[in-house]
Amino acid sequence: MHYKLWINGTWKNTLESKIITSPYSGKTVAICDQAGESEIEETIQSAVNAFSNFKKTSRFARSVLLRKMGDGIEQRREEFLNSIVEEAGKPISLANIEVNRAVTSFYLASEETKRYAGDYIPMDGDNTGISFDPLVSFFVPRGVVLGISPFNFPLNLVVHKVAPALAVGACIILKPSPEAPGAACLLAEVFLEAAQFVSETIQDIPLSSFQVLHCSNELTSAMVEDKRLSILSFTGSDRVGWKLQTIAQGKKVSLELGGNAAVIVHKDADIKRAVSRSVFGAFSYAGQVCISVQRIFIQREIYSEFKKAFLQETEQVVTGDPFDKETLVGPLIHRSARDRILNWVKEATELGAVVLNTVNAVENILYPIVLESVPKQTKLCSEEVFGPVVILDFYDDFLDAIQKVNESRYGLQVGVFTDSDKIMRQATEDLDVGAILFNEIPSFRADNMPYGGVKDSGLGREGIRFAMEEFSERKTIIKWRN
Repeated sequence: MHYKLWINGTWKNTLESKIITSPYSGKTVAICDQAGESEIEETIQSAVNAFSNFKKTSRFARSVLLRKMGDGIEQRREEFLNSIVEEAGKPISLANIEVNRAVTSFYLASEETKRYAGDYIPMDGDNTGISFDPLVSFFVPRGVVLGISPFNFPLNLVVHKVAPALAVGACIILKPSPEAPGAACLLAEVFLEAAQFVSETIQDIPLSSFQVLHCSNELTSAMVEDKRLSILSFTGSDRVGWKLQTIAQGKKVSLELGGNAAVIVHKDADIKRAVSRSVFGAFSYAGQVCISVQRIFIQREIYSEFKKAFLQETEQVVTGDPFDKETLVGPLIHRSARDRILNWVKEATELGAVVLNTVNAVENILYPIVLESVPKQTKLCSEEVFGPVVILDFYDDFLDAIQKVNESRYGLQVGVFTDSDKIMRQATEDLDVGAILFNEIPSFRADNMPYGGVKDSGLGREGIRFAMEEFSERKTIIKWRN
């Protein structure tokens, strides 16, 4: 495959390119052209020029555009699947779920577009307002969006930026992951076909409403600083995200960052379900998910039972070829990621941690690792592993489990397995996270839910409707009654 730049309604070649290799086989799977300063300037200016027209397009036109893009992904499912598996190393069963979610996300955006309005507020609730007609407050697009997406969901995390932007009438420049850019380029082809259909049948859609750039980190930072762009939507590491926030002065910033998600298993829980779901949440896609299960806190009375069942089920996890439909753990994206994780495991064991199964690594493949007695100051416990590693720990009182979860500098999502209403109330009141999932792992996400964290896990919320609000601002109309 040869990925070009999608700029100003055309596909453009450049002299500089980057080789994309499969993290599983190591083979070259694509060549990706890289933008220079001139291409960056053309992209930004064309987006700014297109915005004045795109923001005035009808809700109906944008709704049809988004529906057609969802249809286009479905029609080209195999191409998207191959791109995701080859470039990101995602097991094909999980890649198939990602494609399903991307289609759903566009359909959700299509529907939200038609009902995304505002408020009609009476003015006579206060004496100063009785001479005015009711106030109208509605949403308008804030400006041009710069979306920066990671490798681990090369389609659906792109969609969670593109679909809400197009839904509100905001132009978007997308900078996809350099490791897995193919899905974004395929999406640009889908957009072109959908935009041409809408332009011919309903209303003109500027082709610069959605552009795809591949470029260096230096040029990406220059775009973040550019005053012509109004919104930064970034998904990635907390280190990079907070750094970008410091240079994005004057912009609305939405950051979806990392985590070291926890599960709490109380003694009244359905242990079989808690084990099964936690194994999936810890090891699927080799743990390369920001809400991957990294820490499991089990009440002492059931700790031994849970541990035994967890280790037995972990032994059944299929690891290897991502094109095998039975595979749950595929390759890590880089050899350096594998080496980093193994170094973190070594550090933890030197400080007293116990590995409960065999540590096995082959090329970029790291087999599941389960530990206990991990000191909380270790990187395994305090940082985001982003690999197939999970820590088991026990607690006596539920408040102790809450304290252990809240000690983290992250706060994305937590799973709590219990049938107790009292425990659920305590969790709801005291867990310092963006979302709590009862009798489900924190790795679950529905595409219409508000998604995001607190503390070092980010700012703002994704989820189609909620991202639309991030990309909009209110305009208020007040009219004096003659």
